[in-house]
Amino acid sequence: MFLDAPIISSRLLLRTLTTEDVSERYLAWLRHPEVSRYLEVRFQPQAKEATTAYIQALNQSPDNLFLGIFLKGDEIHIGNIKLGPIDPHHKRGDFGIAIGVREHWGKGYASEAIEALTAYAFDFLYLHKVTAGLYAENEGSRRAFLKAGWFEEGRRSSHWYCDGEWQDDVQLARFREKVQ
Repeated sequence: MFLDAPIISSRLLLRTLTTEDVSERYLAWLRHPEVSRYLEVRFQPQAKEATTAYIQALNQSPDNLFLGIFLKGDEIHIGNIKLGPIDPHHKRGDFGIAIGVREHWGKGYASEAIEALTAYAFDFLYLHKVTAGLYAENEGSRRAFLKAGWFEEGRRSSHWYCDGEWQDDVQLARFREKVQ
């Protein structure tokens, strides 16, 4: 699924990620163990061809929106955010996010991107609910979602295996406000 126009927030530009965005710098984040620690991509080799094919598949999918997170102004690619799969019948979709440039961790970019895409999901896609699941030890992502107005909906015990230990899956959600 492609965006007709980028989503713009105060500091960020979210736009459809294209195969032209697959640079050595981007592949380096995907390969970095600290960046990919809580990402499922860590289980596959991060070759340019595979990453390009993944982006093409998501862009051709009618129920996934895969966006690059770029700093507004100089348009430096610092991360990705995904909404999908989107279930049109139940009007809900799942989020995933990664800030790949570690120098930009802790600066509020993740919560800003989550807020912007959440608004798009409710105001333009008319979703009722958005959800995300994350590793219990991924405190940075958890804080970003909570800062963006999400709440912890539940947990699934011992759901993820990471660094030789089992971790709970933290389920987060946000609902579109009811119109009076």
